[in-house]
Amino acid sequence: MNNAEIEVLMVEDNPDDAALALRALKKNHLLNRIHVVNDGAQALEYIFRADGGPCLCTPKVILLDLHLPKVSGLEVLRKVKGDERTKTIPVVVLTSSREDQDIAECYKLGVNSYIVKPVDFDNFTHSVSELGLYWVLLNTPPA
Repeated sequence: MNNAEIEVLMVEDNPDDAALALRALKKNHLLNRIHVVNDGAQALEYIFRADGGPCLCTPKVILLDLHLPKVSGLEVLRKVKGDERTKTIPVVVLTSSREDQDIAECYKLGVNSYIVKPVDFDNFTHSVSELGLYWVLLNTPPA
């Protein structure tokens, strides 16, 4: 898959949650333009080049879990929103954390949306489907 085709970068370490999200996105025909990584280090490697050159990936939206191995979701968010090349990429935190501190820190760092993962399968599928439709099809990002 060509990086120019990527519309959704999903950063999710739980294979069950990733599979459910992919199923919801597939239902709305958004699956063909999604790339999944399972930790924060992979996300940063995928987005940024080590040599400081152009970013490797400029998706329409990043779906980001907070509790990730290697590099936390908060650190990924901090780096994406702190870099001039990537700060306008919408980042949607999709996490199980309802902690006020996590929510406040994410918005302080510039998150575009914070969604607590519903525990119920149908609600989770519906939530991912709706956010995929909004951020990929309806939202108009800056040029």
